[in-house]
Amino acid sequence: MIRTLIVDDDFRVAGVHAGFVSEVPGFEVVGVARTAAEARARVAELRPDLLLLDIYLPDQSGLTLLVELAATNSADTVVLSAASDARTIRAAVRAGALNYLVKPFTRRQLADRLTSYARYRALLDTERGLAQADVDRAFRVLHEQDRTVAPKGQSPATSRLVSERLRSEGAPLSAAELAAQLGIARATAQRYLTALADAGAVEMRLRYGVTGRPEHEYLWVPGG
Repeated sequence: MIRTLIVDDDFRVAGVHAGFVSEVPGFEVVGVARTAAEARARVAELRPDLLLLDIYLPDQSGLTLLVELAATNSADTVVLSAASDARTIRAAVRAGALNYLVKPFTRRQLADRLTSYARYRALLDTERGLAQADVDRAFRVLHEQDRTVAPKGQSPATSRLVSERLRSEGAPLSAAELAAQLGIARATAQRYLTALADAGAVEMRLRYGVTGRPEHEYLWVPGG
């Protein structure tokens, strides 16, 4: 089993990601850390094989932690973060991140990357010298399932628009309210909101009115 430590300051997001990881054969979540300091302690205590690391941590940048862990060969790292600027992504790769997923992402996107990582790890689990063909194969396998395909019937551009609206709103919105703000159909807004909730990027709540049945409302999750 590939022992995995999740490092994310939001316990709700960490819980969603832990659920995603637990569904991937060959992986187990051995712990969760919410700060860089806690992550160091958990790495020393648990000796995980893989870290799923957020960049935005309350006490220190995840990039600093990544550099430290890479220097000590403590564990492999895949970054899961809302940080999407090119400078941060380049820094993460230079520091040793094996992959980088921008939040919000789907269960399938994470599973594909973890499966590829497991195959990459298996190919390099040897003491013998490797031919160039072996090295090429390992690196090809590591990224062969990378994809940014939106759920069937959904547009990445619309998904980004819905995400940005919720993030900037700072308060819960119903599907009807979001649809009115963006000028899209309520059913369309509902599909995208459901996908974001499944990915752990938004929190779904019940809104109770004076009369009638309660309706769902959606709140952007900090760090989502």
